[in-house]
Amino acid sequence: MSAAPPSPDDGLSPAQLAEKYGLSVSGARPGLLTYVKQLWGRRHFILAFSQAKLTAQYSQAKLGQLWQVVTPLLNAAVYFFIFGMLLNAKRGIPEHVYVPFLVTGVFVFTFTQSSVMSGVRSISGNLGLVRALHFPRASLPISFSLQQLQQLLFSMIVLFAIVMAFGSYPTWSWLLIVPALTLQFVFNTGLALIFARLGSRTPDLAQLMPFILRTWMYASGVMFSIPAMLARNDQLPHWLADVLQWNPAAVYMDLVRFALIDDYTAGYLPSHVWALALGWALLAGVAGFVYFWKSEERYGRG
Repeated sequence: MSAAPPSPDDGLSPAQLAEKYGLSVSGARPGLLTYVKQLWGRRHFILAFSQAKLTAQYSQAKLGQLWQVVTPLLNAAVYFFIFGMLLNAKRGIPEHVYVPFLVTGVFVFTFTQSSVMSGVRSISGNLGLVRALHFPRASLPISFSLQQLQQLLFSMIVLFAIVMAFGSYPTWSWLLIVPALTLQFVFNTGLALIFARLGSRTPDLAQLMPFILRTWMYASGVMFSIPAMLARNDQLPHWLADVLQWNPAAVYMDLVRFALIDDYTAGYLPSHVWALALGWALLAGVAGFVYFWKSEERYGRG
């Protein structure tokens, strides 16, 4: 019996065989520009997914979507009682300014806090979707950040009412909210992408993040004015006030407060505050996107 003729593929490596027959790795990471185009092609899915998640978030609660407003308001009430009344953290801020100052800080910081927490769970909490369908995985953390933006915009109606109740009425400065929240959204999305990748490999990170975010909140001037608080302690170095005010969470809160509250003047803001807001947004947005993209082919795998 004659031997089988040699195969023309004998001696070829797997890579050479793949190249010869036009095969490619399933789920391989595309180039960065191609990845951006894929995301743009999924823009309708990103928007629809964020809206569906927002609707479902409180579907089992009797008050439904009202919890989007009630939750940060209850937090603000607790902080006002503890920090405003018991600890007198409102020192350095006029009495009629402190309540809108506090509520604005709680709403704006909650936007960042919720975006980060949603990002941590965006891959690990949706493994069924990730493993069943082929789509750019960045769609998930971006969609969750967009969900938090929609929730904040819904809550802004109540924030406007509170601010006007304490004597600050709509002026042209209120339009500054749009660029401020746009930059914060880019910053939040970058953080969500970073923590989505970290959380996909270490699910326990979701248990640690509330402690980290709570520490960040206390250092960001949500309940007190950073320069007024540090000015009363001569033992602290002067640069500490600058570092705390340059903190991105403080920057975005200050911009929204400045836009909404008449007596929250530019004297409360750090120098070059808009440059800081833009810089943080670009740094987190670009770095977060690239960092997430580099691990694209590993999401949802073993």
